[in-house]
Amino acid sequence: MRAAESRTGRPGLRLPPSVPRPLMAVLALALAGLAVWWLVQGIARGEPDGSWERVRARGVLRIGSDLSYPPFGFVDERGQPAGLDVDLGRALAARLGLRAEFVNLGYDGLYDALYAGQVDVLISGLVIDPLRMDDFAYTQPYFNAGQVLVVRRDGPSPQGMGDLAGLRLAVELGSDGDVEARRWARRLPGLEVQPWPDPLEALAAVEAGRADVALVDAISARTALRDHPALRISGEPVTYEPYAVVVRRRDQSLFEVMERTLSELSADGTVGRLADRWL
Repeated sequence: MRAAESRTGRPGLRLPPSVPRPLMAVLALALAGLAVWWLVQGIARGEPDGSWERVRARGVLRIGSDLSYPPFGFVDERGQPAGLDVDLGRALAARLGLRAEFVNLGYDGLYDALYAGQVDVLISGLVIDPLRMDDFAYTQPYFNAGQVLVVRRDGPSPQGMGDLAGLRLAVELGSDGDVEARRWARRLPGLEVQPWPDPLEALAAVEAGRADVALVDAISARTALRDHPALRISGEPVTYEPYAVVVRRRDQSLFEVMERTLSELSADGTVGRLADRWL
């Protein structure tokens, strides 16, 4: 198996830790509440910001993205932007009657470019980060990159971490899955945690029968399952690592349009189809 790229694996970067499943709903509701509160406050103060009107008049949605993160963003053999984030950006722009223009930025420069107004939005596999919410607003998530359980199709069918007593659990050494697994190992009798160098080696251990279950990030799992039909994801995600579209906090009207349009694309199945196409 060939290892997939990981946002958390990039040198010098540290993203917010993924969230255990019992806190997922609480976090999602809290983030949604923050977004609604922020919008209501701006409307109540009567502060038209003109951000959406400027974008609509220009006819172009400038999207900042790091095109070195396949399958979310990369440059294809024709030299064109491609990937899940690119297709999502095009779908958002098309629904709004705009042309999508992608600005290829290094990961470390994404937020600076948005803050400076060089782009209108960021769509680049960015995890919702509460520490940045003074300056930036996050839409509802379009993908959960959190940890998932993977088993053989002819193996056990755990629906959550509580079902792993007596099983051999393969994880990527030092990952969020490793931390979560060791936390549960202190509570579940007979749970054997097997650390592996990368997530796809953990998945290979399950496929070969050296482990019963793997706990790996959803990107690695979904990518691997395309070429390894003997494996499947079991149960709901164990942790929550939401990717969202990012807008400057002061661009309230643009944020409202992005949030509404992303909701429409989620409701009509477009977001799910894009995820299935690339992962």
